[in-house]
Amino acid sequence: MTVRFAVLGAGRIGKVHAGAIASHPGARLVAVADAMPAAAEALAAPAGAEVRPIEAIEAAADVDAVVICTPTDTHAELIERFARAGKAIFCEKPVDLDVARVQACLKVVEATGAKLMVGFNRRFDPHFRAVKAAIDDGRIGEVEMVTIVSRDPGAPPIDYIRRSGGIFRDMTIHDFDMARWLLGEEPTVVAAFASNLVDQAIGRAGDFDSANVLLETPSGRQAVITNSRRATYGYDQRIEVLGSAGMVAAENQREASVEIATGSGFTRPPLLDFFMTRYTSAYAAEIATFVAGVAEGAAIAPTGDDGLRALALAEAAVRSVAEGRKVKLAETLR
Repeated sequence: MTVRFAVLGAGRIGKVHAGAIASHPGARLVAVADAMPAAAEALAAPAGAEVRPIEAIEAAADVDAVVICTPTDTHAELIERFARAGKAIFCEKPVDLDVARVQACLKVVEATGAKLMVGFNRRFDPHFRAVKAAIDDGRIGEVEMVTIVSRDPGAPPIDYIRRSGGIFRDMTIHDFDMARWLLGEEPTVVAAFASNLVDQAIGRAGDFDSANVLLETPSGRQAVITNSRRATYGYDQRIEVLGSAGMVAAENQREASVEIATGSGFTRPPLLDFFMTRYTSAYAAEIATFVAGVAEGAAIAPTGDDGLRALALAEAAVRSVAEGRKVKLAETLR
């Protein structure tokens, strides 16, 4: 079965997913929708796809699945619409910025029996998957502590900051998903700290640019997440998992895996400096997983519930900073 796709949203991430669809032998892009007709046409034309309004895609018999890459405040409504239309749905994170709205959306997904995958692409990075495999194979014993470093080369525009939902819902949410995936036990307590060390304009926009979060599970396992909107040396993406019998870590990725040694010292190429280059293979792998789920009925993850739980952790972090206390996940996920 060839899975026939429509991409909703022809911006940066829409282009990434359209490219992944085009490179998959079991997938075909048949339609693109975007509020900007020129952007939609530029994405559709190379694939021989049509530009269609969302209403036409919703009713189309030649569309099996949609990839939602539109602004966040449209995600939940679009998921509900396409679930009722009988389409399989891949949606970029988050489903919504409000926990209750996500819960309502997922009830529609459940009631319709729709297949939904949420785009936490880092689970599909080959280096992070090797870390997960080492854990699952028991090579480091029982997981005790997880450390996640996630720092951007630079902050996004202030206009983006204002509508992003804040650093915890926009940036750390990826790390919350990774922490849950690696810990093997659900975090139930969140303690977060945040400040403005990069750009005071971010603070004036109501957000933070520097944050640390501590997660704790019922058995005492811990995850530490450190975020910054500024890493002058590149896109800093590292993971370390400490277990009872050892440790496994994934290092940063560089432009090339070479090292030069001279009398002056050791030099290495710079880090990859953009998420679309750092996670190219991850984006392709997540679409491949989604295609298999649609074509073969294989299980897919991250699920809608994964998206909900990551958002609930983000909400707990927001409350922790605002109120200066540990927050139990039960306060945000009811």
